[in-house]
Amino acid sequence: MNIPEGKKVYFASDNHLGAPTRKESAIREKKFVAWLDEVKQDAAAIFLLGDLFDFWFEYKTVIPKGFSRTFGKLAEITDAGIPIYYFVGNHDLWMDGYFEEELNIPVYHTPQEFTFNNKKFFIGHGDGLGPGDKGYKRMKKVFTNPVAKWFFRWLHPDLGVKLAQYLSVKNKLISGDEDIKFLGEENEWLVQYCKRKLESEHRDYFVFGHRHLPLEIDLNNNSKYVNLGDWIHYYTYAEFGGTELRLKTYDIQK
Repeated sequence: MNIPEGKKVYFASDNHLGAPTRKESAIREKKFVAWLDEVKQDAAAIFLLGDLFDFWFEYKTVIPKGFSRTFGKLAEITDAGIPIYYFVGNHDLWMDGYFEEELNIPVYHTPQEFTFNNKKFFIGHGDGLGPGDKGYKRMKKVFTNPVAKWFFRWLHPDLGVKLAQYLSVKNKLISGDEDIKFLGEENEWLVQYCKRKLESEHRDYFVFGHRHLPLEIDLNNNSKYVNLGDWIHYYTYAEFGGTELRLKTYDIQK
């Protein structure tokens, strides 16, 4: 993708809408929608890197209640011809066509590579990558198993959603909230993952979410790892105007 002059590519992650309750997250949702409304003015594309919701499951005819402001703004943006790309996170693994069919947003379940103005980007949510995190990796295999999804689908939505939201907050393996602090480059498993990927092929930028920490780490002289932070504590995002990826903070007073 060649980015036209005056246009930018935007990246955001980890809104966890619905947590701890829909009412309490409504304030954060309005700020996120305001950000979307602002960046659509010069966006060449928008990348949302997962955990937009604290829980998401698509029954055949039902989706979780709420988030109408977000859906409306996403539809408005794609209807205007601005592409949005979505990467599922550990809280919204169970996406199954709604975004594609209703919002015209492609959904990715694994990291993908994109090239913007000859800069190579490796993009994903970040959960389950790199060394360690074995407990979550085992749990993710269960969650993504078609049989497990089939059984969960038979729970009434009122029961299934309530149970999943409870576990999403209480179970640290699901929430990913065990280590929301910088562990040092040598212990940050996404940093280690990026360095291993560089052994086989150069990428200019590795962009992930999941860690809830805004991070910019030079992997070598030509490659950088960027973690997008979150829209709970930091309200951070990244923008690429054609030459350099920059991590920024949205003015939460708006």
